[in-house]
Amino acid sequence: MADIGIGIIGGGYMGKAHSVAMASVAAVFDTPLRPRLEMIAATSPQSAEKYRHAYGFKRGTADWRELVADPAVEAVVIASPQATHREIAFAAIEHGKHVLCEKPLGESLEDSAAMVAAAEKSGVANMVGFNYIRTPASQYARKLIADGLIGDVTWFRGEHSEDFLADPAAPANWRTETEAAGCLGDLAPHMVNAARALLGPIAEVMADRKTVHAQRGGVAVKNDDQAQMLVTFESGVQGHLYFSRTHHGRKMGYIYEVVGTKGALRFNQEDQNALELYLADGPEAERGYRKILTGPAHPDYAPFCQGPGHGTGYNDTIIIEAKDFLTAIHTGEPVWPTFREGHEVNRIIAAARASESGRRWVNVSEI
Repeated sequence: MADIGIGIIGGGYMGKAHSVAMASVAAVFDTPLRPRLEMIAATSPQSAEKYRHAYGFKRGTADWRELVADPAVEAVVIASPQATHREIAFAAIEHGKHVLCEKPLGESLEDSAAMVAAAEKSGVANMVGFNYIRTPASQYARKLIADGLIGDVTWFRGEHSEDFLADPAAPANWRTETEAAGCLGDLAPHMVNAARALLGPIAEVMADRKTVHAQRGGVAVKNDDQAQMLVTFESGVQGHLYFSRTHHGRKMGYIYEVVGTKGALRFNQEDQNALELYLADGPEAERGYRKILTGPAHPDYAPFCQGPGHGTGYNDTIIIEAKDFLTAIHTGEPVWPTFREGHEVNRIIAAARASESGRRWVNVSEI
């Protein structure tokens, strides 16, 4: 066993999730590397001290540069806004730190390309925070598709829909300001990553997007509230992806359906401990979807709980992510999804924007 000093940049929503995960991962997975909560960075000394005390870090700082330069910090988690990712990652990599960066990777395609180049040249462990695809149910779905249980895949439908801006009276905020913070930039990457994980690379896209509420409290909304894509995978499979932050009733609508020649699968993150499976066998009168409740027989479930159907939660997906990051550091071998996957997802988003702008199908190889 060896400990490793962890520094986390950002103490809010995701900063807390990563702090809890790093404090828990060694106990859950008995990892060879044992995280030591060394330093947390926030935007002010007061916030840094608040998060330091609340999450159990040794030290806090209002300057992320101090964190990445500190010799006791050996791995850095970037849980700050997209616009900060590139500069922080470059500095951390320059100091030889391993880096886990929240999605989307940077604020632009240029950002993510530069981050990939820097990380791969340095050889440090690097990962992107696509946590939803790590649920035991979705890991099992990937296996069933790869094993051919539902036959040759013929269709994919995916969505990431929420309602945090469904109320037209909700005020403008940072999420309504920039392209990167819009629905296509913020929510879409998770489902694009899921589509790639389940079915492989996407070859072509045709996209459209819409600002549902153009004004919020008299302030103009500068990005999109919802978007959709028709996609063709490199395998030839067709699909449709939909994203929205104004979808009433959806709290975490990370949903996909995969149809094959022998059956189908469907999943909804709001019921993350279940996977529905349809097999086209037996008498027609007895056919239908069956609900599979996850348990110790499914990937990464048993370390949390020995009881089938008892379930895992959102924070557990971040703990699984932390385990994978520590594994990459310990073994020296890349663990998916690396920065390169984050960049490939960004290429799909860039292709979607080009498609909408030109009102045409765009081949991702053009981007």
